[in-house]
Amino acid sequence: MNTGRTVFSQVMDYFPLRRFKTCVDRYSGDKAIKSLTCLDQFRYMAFAQLTYRESLRDLITCLQAVQPMLYHMGIRSTPARSTLADANGKRDWRIYADFAGILIQRAKKLYAATALPVDLDASAYALDSTVIDLCMSMFPWAKYKSTKSAVKMHTLLNIRGDIPRRYPPEISPNLFTFPMANWPTGKPWITFR
Repeated sequence: MNTGRTVFSQVMDYFPLRRFKTCVDRYSGDKAIKSLTCLDQFRYMAFAQLTYRESLRDLITCLQAVQPMLYHMGIRSTPARSTLADANGKRDWRIYADFAGILIQRAKKLYAATALPVDLDASAYALDSTVIDLCMSMFPWAKYKSTKSAVKMHTLLNIRGDIPRRYPPEISPNLFTFPMANWPTGKPWITFR
């Protein structure tokens, strides 16, 4: 039987929780909250991401299956699915966006000295684009095809360390204006004027 710490609790040790608390306080995330704090919600959603859970029902079932280990993972108890769904729907998304920015800055420092496989004088970025399918009845504003809803997401990756670059939405039309940057492009991105 395992007597050491779980892998999940060891991974959670790397997160700067004081900085997370700063993000929560900035947007009053835990104001008038009785049971499910922002940190608990973050732990549940991180567990879901790291264990490839596909839905809240799948997450809650998995947490109930490992009930004796929850305390050792830093999770107090299994929440009700409706409680977690309400928290996901009502909490300010900027808490987690700001915390993601903090984590990205930490990752940049870790990969700063990583050599690129190609010798380039400037930064190199890759632009990835994907379509996220949505339910037509819940998202009628995101019509993609006659029977389907979807949104298109663009991710700008720094080739050094595959770290996503954060940029404000108003920059997206002028995305290719970063000075001294190399842009590998595929055929869909080439436009002729």
